[in-house]
Amino acid sequence: MSGPEFIPAAKPIIGDEERAAVDSVLRSGMVAQGPEVAAFEREFSDVLLDGRAAVAVNSGTSGLHLGLLAAGVGPGDEVIVPSFTFAATGNSVALTGATPVFADIEPDHFGLDVASVESRITERTVGIMPVHLYGHPANVAGLGDLAERRGLNLFEDAAQAHGATVDGASVGTFGAFAMFSLYPTKNMTSGEGGMVSTGDPDLERRLRLLRNQGMERQYENEVVGFNARMTDIHAAIGRVQLTKVGAWTRARQENAAFLDANLTGVVVPPVAPGAVHVYHQYTIRVLDDRDGFVKALKDEYQVGSGVYYPIPNHRLPSLAHYAPGLDLPETEKAASEVVSLPVHPSLTQNELERIVEAVNAIAGAGA
Repeated sequence: MSGPEFIPAAKPIIGDEERAAVDSVLRSGMVAQGPEVAAFEREFSDVLLDGRAAVAVNSGTSGLHLGLLAAGVGPGDEVIVPSFTFAATGNSVALTGATPVFADIEPDHFGLDVASVESRITERTVGIMPVHLYGHPANVAGLGDLAERRGLNLFEDAAQAHGATVDGASVGTFGAFAMFSLYPTKNMTSGEGGMVSTGDPDLERRLRLLRNQGMERQYENEVVGFNARMTDIHAAIGRVQLTKVGAWTRARQENAAFLDANLTGVVVPPVAPGAVHVYHQYTIRVLDDRDGFVKALKDEYQVGSGVYYPIPNHRLPSLAHYAPGLDLPETEKAASEVVSLPVHPSLTQNELERIVEAVNAIAGAGA
């Protein structure tokens, strides 16, 4: 007799509507950046950005990179970033020729700590780039006040935070620019891609130039640019997903609430006052033998999980030379304790109950 079916940590949801949208683009013969991309930008702006301009690109990393370049970041500059995040955040700064400067996080929501950021500011600092990690908004009020007081730009890495809000304002509307990832495992996808938002018309124009070989009109190249365009195939998928992401977010929030109410022996993720968490990841802390906990979830209970992120950026071989000898205690603690449990919208009630049973059994056994 076979055991229970494995519950994956994340699960992209692609349906018949997305397939039909792709087929329509293929039949049209207009596959490269065209009307689907333009429509996706308008709709993304309306649904998720309170009308703020959106520029579609071929990946989230491209979005961060081009956003920084459009904001004038380059060699000799420093941008303060968290170390507890995916490497694309620091990579995007390094790709401009600027220096990523790593700061520590606050322990509750895994976002940049204001005091740590302030301690890392130098005469070369031009910006602060918080990450809205796991779908919980960073402390944009505190970081925004610091940036204004010190004459710095605020940039948002909103890769995981589609639809998150702070006091009713949408994530992605606070900084000079913000980037949303559209990778397959995000809360919504275009297959691959990214979206950059900005309220600055000049920055928006520079973004559009940089993504398309530096030209707004064909063969009239104004600056040295990239091929970072989104295809109409990807945009067609994204447009369909955009009609579903609201319902999927509510399902994630309901699944998270069930876990909040029923898990024991672990630290469940708190939500800051005024914040709306969209639970790209439902991330708990396991205070004793995190790696053994993860192994038991899979081997004994067929429950998938993820550790995001086990190696802080300031210790990665690719980025460590920017931060020799740096001590970030909250970052190190989080990297050793976090586990992300499934809350994706396709979970059944039975699967949620299995996750609770598994976590409570393993955590109880380790008590």
